[in-house]
Amino acid sequence: MTSLRRDVLELRSAADVVQARHVSRRWAVEFGFTLVEQTKIVTAVSELARNTVEYGKGGTMTMEVLAENARTGLRLTFEDRGPGIADVDRAMQDGFTSGGGLGLGLGGAKRLMSEFEIRSTPGQGTTIVVTRWR
Repeated sequence: MTSLRRDVLELRSAADVVQARHVSRRWAVEFGFTLVEQTKIVTAVSELARNTVEYGKGGTMTMEVLAENARTGLRLTFEDRGPGIADVDRAMQDGFTSGGGLGLGLGGAKRLMSEFEIRSTPGQGTTIVVTRWR
């Protein structure tokens, strides 16, 4: 697997979440993702970036365009050093929320992407890696 392009965005505020949405859409368009794929990517980015700011107390989003054989992928890594997630399995269940939302965030983001990985340690932070292939 080859990384064709890489960039890191700081996620500290709601304005940074909006910026993450715009940049991820621009990359998805540039690298040939369909409108439906673009929408799925931006929706997942919106949720995961918002979680990074709101629950993780800020962090980063690393974007990478990948080439593997005949396919292209957009990999997004969200990292924070916040309080972490005590029960990842529970947090992945639809309906679970630690705030006032609908509880579709992590599970919804997983369903929108081709690959989803989460690592979290209470007191140390959370890393979520998602990839959408075309």
